[in-house]
Amino acid sequence: MPDAAMLEVKQLNSWYGESHILHGVDFDVREGEVVTLLGRNGAGKTTTMKSIMGLVPRREGSIRYRGAETVGYLPNAIAKAGIAFCPEERGIFASLTVNENLLLPPVVAPGGLDVDTIYALFPNLKERANTAQGTKLSGGEQQMLAIARILRTGARLLLLDEPTEGLAPVIVQQIGRTIREIKSRGFTVLLVEQNFRFAATVADRHYVMEHGRVVDMIPNTQLEASMDKLHEYLGV
Repeated sequence: MPDAAMLEVKQLNSWYGESHILHGVDFDVREGEVVTLLGRNGAGKTTTMKSIMGLVPRREGSIRYRGAETVGYLPNAIAKAGIAFCPEERGIFASLTVNENLLLPPVVAPGGLDVDTIYALFPNLKERANTAQGTKLSGGEQQMLAIARILRTGARLLLLDEPTEGLAPVIVQQIGRTIREIKSRGFTVLLVEQNFRFAATVADRHYVMEHGRVVDMIPNTQLEASMDKLHEYLGV
């Protein structure tokens, strides 16, 4: 397993107005890993992602990417450093075709996937490349496009927020295959996920969040033995 920490989050606190959401969050993601943040709704998982990207009004603590402190960075500087965010709402441009959506993001670093490689990963998108506008894509196709778009940028750390939410099982399986494939290509993934059974098929480690804190870390190899504890954390 890779040893170098690509992302180190220490004592991260975040606020929305007067609401104190994150309370000293600590975790790391090693280069080449897929790591999940698990937890109930409201645990602080998405706020953690947005805090990494500088998309919260106030944050304190330390977020180091490849050793560089980024808490003082603006969101555009964080993206240029090589971190890409795929939000739950996807952000597809409704008036553009699939191909136009793919060509839109700026390249921030070498190593992004070209369009042909992306279409090999997502054959559904290739079939719709020039005929479908964003509003005419299914939910699964929109999610594939949202992930595909950030693969174009050259970012090496990908933040995926609830990529399987509300999708049909066959699409969930395809997204799982895609995450495993991009990991094999050297990308690093931080994944927010409610479905720990899906997370178990793609991730190396799982951090559990409760009330704005990380309360446990479970290696994927110990997930089966930790089911009772996980059920208690997640209330499932």
